This record gives sequence, structure tokens and C-alpha cells, in this order.
Amino acid sequence: MTSPIEYKCPSCGGGITFDSSQQRMKCPYCGKLFDIQTLEDFNSQLSNELGDDMNWENSAGSEWTEEETDGLKSYVCKSCGGEIVSDENTAATSCPFCGNPVVMSDKFSGSLKPDLIIPFKLNKEDAKKALNKHYMNKKLLPKVFKSKNHIDEVKGVYVPFWLFDSGAYANIRYKASKVRTWSDSKYEYTETSFFSCFRSGSLRFENVPVDGSSKMPDDLMESIEPFNMSDAVGFNTAYLSGYLADKYDVDETQSIGRANKRIKKSVESAFEDSVIGYTTVNPESSNVRLSESRVKYALYPVWILNTTYKKKKYTFAMNGQTGKIVGDLPLDKAAYNRWFWLLTAFSGAAAYLATYLIWLWLL
Repeated sequence: MTSPIEYKCPSCGGGITFDSSQQRMKCPYCGKLFDIQTLEDFNSQLSNELGDDMNWENSAGSEWTEEETDGLKSYVCKSCGGEIVSDENTAATSCPFCGNPVVMSDKFSGSLKPDLIIPFKLNKEDAKKALNKHYMNKKLLPKVFKSKNHIDEVKGVYVPFWLFDSGAYANIRYKASKVRTWSDSKYEYTETSFFSCFRSGSLRFENVPVDGSSKMPDDLMESIEPFNMSDAVGFNTAYLSGYLADKYDVDETQSIGRANKRIKKSVESAFEDSVIGYTTVNPESSNVRLSESRVKYALYPVWILNTTYKKKKYTFAMNGQTGKIVGDLPLDKAAYNRWFWLLTAFSGAAAYLATYLIWLWLL
């Protein structure tokens, strides 16, 4: 004996039964009516939904040759644990992450050689000018910070990034609604209609970046994006001359989760933009499957600027290619309080004036 097919209401998810008087399927919970073919199509769509398949071919980087490593030195900072790489001409410097003095004495070895590098386009003076411009028009920034501030250090650092390329095919199901209102001489009416919307298609992603350094906060690095990959060239140790390079400590396998999250979010956002004409749209299920995926290893140019105010360290990062700069600034609490009470007084006066004008109008 064959078990009957159990249908779920597309609107509310409740069990649905056949209504003989209506000759249609009816939900006893929300009262919606459906013909059988519509429910069969809906069930067929649900049964074909798959989970995400977001696997990658880990092919980033290549092995160093002995000739290439001969001209490089490295040092592991004893204060923060960051590993710094530089050319053989850099003898003494400071850690770009914590400021601890370091001597570049160890011969570089290990890890993968980058596939690509984006050389620095902007120099140290450009970074200082960008920071001063960043201070401008900041009403709540302490004046002494702007007038007497000195930059403790400016370091040009090549930050390791894993770049993810892939095709993405997705199926996404949405629950949408349309709300219609009208009225007559006695009542106001509201009608809400529910819809199931399906979208499927493919997108191609190139160079989705995930930084490979635990010492560089992900949100800070994402804030100075994008980097223009048209300037990327094949890696050569000559580009490291005069700069530091951060040796990756988060490998490509550990970075896959963040790359998948960025790709999935981008796919869902692009698909949702196509579901138009509804009052509300909410995703119910989505699956993304990757194809022809690969990973590359690249070095991106970043200027790190550190400054100190009231014994607290403030770090700024600037895109060494585009000049985009980000970083936290101190707050002048006295100025904040003045602005707060000024705005409060203005709002109170405006409210009093409005009340007074209404009172005059009612007289």
C-alpha cells in the first residue's frame, strides 16, 4: 500500500489537506488554497534542493629556489610572534605590528613563494599626507592630537593574501509577500498574499581576497580594499627591496571558510536583487556549488602607520596602491559633551517653538 504524499503549506509550513467542497488543497492554519499541481511543483523543487558544495583545489604558491632565499632574511618577533621577511640590506628595524625593535639576522626559509605581487605605488610621504588628511574635519578629534601628534613609525609591508577564483552555481528559494490595503466608508482592509520564488543561475568570481596574516585584523584589511589586480605582476624578490613582508601564518586551507562566506553572501545578494515587486522578501534556503576553483598566493602593499596618544597606540593602514586609509581615532570627550548639550538644547528649543506655534493656531 502506497503512503499518501504529505504536502506542506508554502505560506506557513503547516500540514495541508484536500478540501472536497473547494476541490483544492487547503491549509487549516492560514486558510490558503492551492491546486495540486502547484503543490507538486513546490514539493519537487524542495526535494531537489542540495547542500552547499564549496570545495577548492589548493594550488597556490610554489617552492622557493636556493638562489631566491639567499637574498632574504627573516625574524620572528619575540613580543607578538609575527614573522617578518626583508631583503639582505635590512639589518635593524622594528616590528610593524607591535613596534618591538628587531635585528634581521636569520636566513629566510620555508613556506611557499607567492604567485603574484602588487608593487607599492605610493611612498612613505604619501602615507603621512594621507594620515594628515584623514584628521581633517574631525570635529571630535582632540586638537592636541592633530597639532602635536607625531608618527612613531611608518612601515611599508607586503601583506600575504590568498586569492580565490571560482565559478558558482546557486539555487535559492525565497518566501515573499505582497500587501494591499484599501478602505470603504466603514472599514480599512489589508490583504497579504504569500509567494514562493525560486532563482537559479551562475556567477564567476575572480581574486576574492582573504588575508593570510593573523597579525593583520581581517576587518582592517577588508576596509582598505579593493586592490587593482591589473597592476599585479609575477613575484620577484626585487620588489621586496626597501620593504618588509609579513610571512603568512594562516594557510589557504584555513582561509577557505572566509572565502566561501564572502562568495555565498555575494551570490545571495545578487540573486535577491532580482526578486522585485514584493513587499517583503526572505530567503528560505540556498545552496551554492563551486566549479573550476583554484587558489593563488599574492602579496599586497600596505603602509602601516603607528602613533601614540596618552600612552595608547593607534594604528592606521593605508592601501599602498590606491591611498585608501582607515584607522581608529581618539575622542575628545569635552568636545563631545559640548556638542551633545548643544544639540539637546537646540532640539528642546525647536520642540518648544513648535508647541507654541500649535497653541497659537488653536486659539
